[in-house]
Amino acid sequence: MSALLPDFRTVAYSRTTLTELMIPSYANFGGKIHGGILLSLMDKVAYTCAAKHAGNYCVTVTVDGVNFLQPVEVGELVSLMASINYVGRTSLLVGIKVIAENVKTGVVKHTNTSYFTMVSKADDDKPTQVPGLVLETRNQVRRYLEAIKRKEMKAQYANQFNNAKSNLTIEQELYKLDGERCQIGFEL
Repeated sequence: MSALLPDFRTVAYSRTTLTELMIPSYANFGGKIHGGILLSLMDKVAYTCAAKHAGNYCVTVTVDGVNFLQPVEVGELVSLMASINYVGRTSLLVGIKVIAENVKTGVVKHTNTSYFTMVSKADDDKPTQVPGLVLETRNQVRRYLEAIKRKEMKAQYANQFNNAKSNLTIEQELYKLDGERCQIGFEL
């Protein structure tokens, strides 16, 4: 059983940076680092950050905003900086900024920012409450408020999409396939 946790922890308490050298075995046929390698590293740093704040094992529930802005090259140092942006009752939103640095040239590039929602699990594998979050800077307050807005917008989108999906009829929407790169290979 987990020890009793303090009611609140600061963002700094669990802030985590993971830096790793990108080696040739991480590359795809184009010589760039596989997106899956970067996703795995992001999941690792999200887990570390969330587990430290929660004081428990945490699992990934959703991943938002994985847009690869720039490629990562073999030989670059990739740093993944993670911090808790928001906490719910059992969930934590971990913001991750990924940068790649060419140590020869000193060029640093921002490759992506992502948001991982993690859930804290107790020893019985059930979701368990996490400590609250102490916001010590305006930037931390902004990130917390952005997380609330992201959560609201995600719920609105899911609701709108589910409504649109349940009202979708092939016959009424078939015209949208005009000009698309598809063929219907059966009788409608």
